[in-house]
Amino acid sequence: MSLSKEFAEGSITFALIVERELPKPETRGVDYAEYINGPCEAVGELRRYLLDSMRRGDFSRCEELLGAMDDMYGTLMTMDFTEIITHGLRRTTDAIRGVIERTVGDVTIALWQKELEAKLGT
Repeated sequence: MSLSKEFAEGSITFALIVERELPKPETRGVDYAEYINGPCEAVGELRRYLLDSMRRGDFSRCEELLGAMDDMYGTLMTMDFTEIITHGLRRTTDAIRGVIERTVGDVTIALWQKELEAKLGT
């Protein structure tokens, strides 16, 4: 992975975590082909962030960040450009669907467990 794509990924992930507007490629000095792959990689980072938050007992942003992940996936699915331009975007987009589904499952199970523990008084 190129440094530009890593930078786009990091910038997008950071913006989502700190609740800022997503950066534009021109403000980051990243070309569009590499920038559009940034959200794909950011989905994996958001999964890690959510799992780490849940391990600390913080479920406050689960729905919001799951929504952001799903929005990125939905937007990326509308990209219909040749692979020469997008550098594997379609394959990567297909893979993040599984990441999102696993994250939804993990969040759901953790929330059910939290609710059960509250009902049991533990």
